[in-house]
Amino acid sequence: MPAEMDTSEDFLPRLDLDMSFDILMTLGDPCDLARASCVSRGWHEFVISNGLSKQLCLKMFPQLYGVDRVTESCSFKSDGETGSSNTKEWDILEREHRVYGFLSHCARSIVDRECISDAISASSTDNFPEEGINNTLEIRDRVGRIASYWSSKGQKNPAVPETLIYKLVGDLSVITEIDIQPFKAFFQRGSPIYSAKSVRFRMGYSKASLDLDSVDQSCHISPNDKFVWTYTSPEFPMAQARELFAEIQVAQACSLYRRIPSC
Repeated sequence: MPAEMDTSEDFLPRLDLDMSFDILMTLGDPCDLARASCVSRGWHEFVISNGLSKQLCLKMFPQLYGVDRVTESCSFKSDGETGSSNTKEWDILEREHRVYGFLSHCARSIVDRECISDAISASSTDNFPEEGINNTLEIRDRVGRIASYWSSKGQKNPAVPETLIYKLVGDLSVITEIDIQPFKAFFQRGSPIYSAKSVRFRMGYSKASLDLDSVDQSCHISPNDKFVWTYTSPEFPMAQARELFAEIQVAQACSLYRRIPSC
């Protein structure tokens, strides 16, 4: 009689790398992949060292190929030894495993929709609230017979940017496109267009001391004092034309606010 097969034997080391990779990538659920990484030390190292969590996430959501970098709060950082290049490389792989696993799990419930939840603050407003930041959330130029736009007071120094701060719909948001349309003052002679010279975007989160639900829109919030910015885009010039501008941005996990300085 043939000897009984040892059911506790790990088959993964017996397979070549490509076959092991293909088998584990058939797991279409990020939770299943996370469970697989907990089977044994060998499986854990294989899943992390080969970036399976990241590969599955990008397979499920190809739009995340534009992710610029992965950051993580201090409470989740590894306590591994410092100084070793191998240790640092492993810490990076572990961080990507955690972040992409969390991202793919959460992104399954994400639907295409407007990401902005509320307008929080503007660096200045010419006539508040008639020309306030809330008007930027209105897609129409007019509401009834009243023009809908945001107008700043302007700066004596043209190098000082104006700032608009928005709250996004959730703690986890994937930003793929930002649309901006300059305002055409149809009520002025010649219908001039008031467009920013350039725009820049920042993504981040508020510091614990800031209660967003109690922010007074008539007061300016200092963006550098009250927020931690995890991503800053290049500066994009804007044409002085009434067109809808769409600029594809990198996807960012755990982004809460959008900053739009203009000159």
